Amino acid sequence: MVKTALDNFRRPPCAELLGWRLLDARPQEGWIKLGFEGKPEFCNPAGFIQGGMLSAMLDDTMGPAVLVMSEGRLYTTTISMTVNFLAPAKPGSIIGEAKVTQLGKTIAFVEAKLMAEDGTLLATASASERLLEAARVVGK
Repeated sequence: MVKTALDNFRRPPCAELLGWRLLDARPQEGWIKLGFEGKPEFCNPAGFIQGGMLSAMLDDTMGPAVLVMSEGRLYTTTISMTVNFLAPAKPGSIIGEAKVTQLGKTIAFVEAKLMAEDGTLLATASASERLLEAARVVGK
């Protein structure tokens, strides 16, 4: 797999909770592919992964796409995110993909999707992200 800014990045607790793992990336294209674990604890009373958990997975796919594209120079904070839920998500492996559609000076636009292991499209999202210089965020 290609080397990315995530190679030396310590995963935050929210990523650990979601079972976040890097599967593939194309940094120059602003594209990333991640794996998540849809845990039974994430389920609603109907037995499907609750929408807020899927939204968190989408959000945690789009931010790293910007981080990878910027070679670790930029973090993001979500300004707005629109999510479309297309199919119920069952517990198990969930694949997330995100693509930076535009990287500006202060704002990025990103799109993402979540898929079940069998390829079923579960949810899509688009977001506008405020860009934060990593050096200022982590106090370098």
